[in-house]
Amino acid sequence: MLPLLLELIPTLALGLAIGMRWPLLPGALAQPLVRFGIPLSVAALLLRSGLNRDFLQAGALALLLIAALMLLLHRWPRLMPSGVLQLGAVTGNTTYFGIPVALALLPPQALGAAIAYDLAGTLLSWTLGPRLVAAPGQGRRSFRRDLGQSPATHGFLLAFVLQLTPWQAPLAALLWWPARLVLLLALLLVGMRLGVMLNQGEIQPGFNWRPLAPALLFKMLLLPLLFAILGRLIALPAGVSDALVLQAAAPTAISVLLMAEAEGEGVNAAAGLVLLSTAMALVTVPLWWWLLR
Repeated sequence: MLPLLLELIPTLALGLAIGMRWPLLPGALAQPLVRFGIPLSVAALLLRSGLNRDFLQAGALALLLIAALMLLLHRWPRLMPSGVLQLGAVTGNTTYFGIPVALALLPPQALGAAIAYDLAGTLLSWTLGPRLVAAPGQGRRSFRRDLGQSPATHGFLLAFVLQLTPWQAPLAALLWWPARLVLLLALLLVGMRLGVMLNQGEIQPGFNWRPLAPALLFKMLLLPLLFAILGRLIALPAGVSDALVLQAAAPTAISVLLMAEAEGEGVNAAAGLVLLSTAMALVTVPLWWWLLR
């Protein structure tokens, strides 16, 4: 656990400082990272873990539970009246935060389950997400386009093709350390994006944080707990169950803020969720890992 914290905290802090000092740099870094780096790293992790029954089982469970919770929160909005809060309570930053955490803590064979969760979350984020965030009557984004542009999707397709070749094992070994470097850069990018948020005043002075509490507690505590309970009830392999819990414990996805900005709805709430949940994850993710042991 100490190596994870020594990786997370300095990397996020460095990214925060860079983002506040050079606010244009995250945009320049994000494009090649999303287009080439993350797909390559996801493919490398999948080649190492394998596309197997655990991958399909984890993806199906994540898809069903997250979709059910999204619909449940939308149907009974008493605690979380806004769509931004509902989406932020169930949508995690799995690609840039959750997968690096899984890589640091889990055995290689469990990494496929973490990526399956990421793919399920991406699918639901861009199908149900804009419908939760948008004001009535506003246009909807094409989820097929956004899913097709997801780095996790590209990485999955690349791994699927490479797994059909006779070079799967040597390619997995060759790409292992570059994949780790890319995921470290992804963590750095999260910190940089938070620095830009603070620098540009996306969270205004005097902002009331109390309405965010139900969504934060749900995201950081209740959602991982539900996955832990469900994993035990259906007797998932320990590595798969742990991967799902750690991915569920990832902070609110930056995509929630991007959707809020695009729709012009709940931007401050989305920014607050991303910032606070990322800070909380530095405590709650180690706590969940300790409880899983």
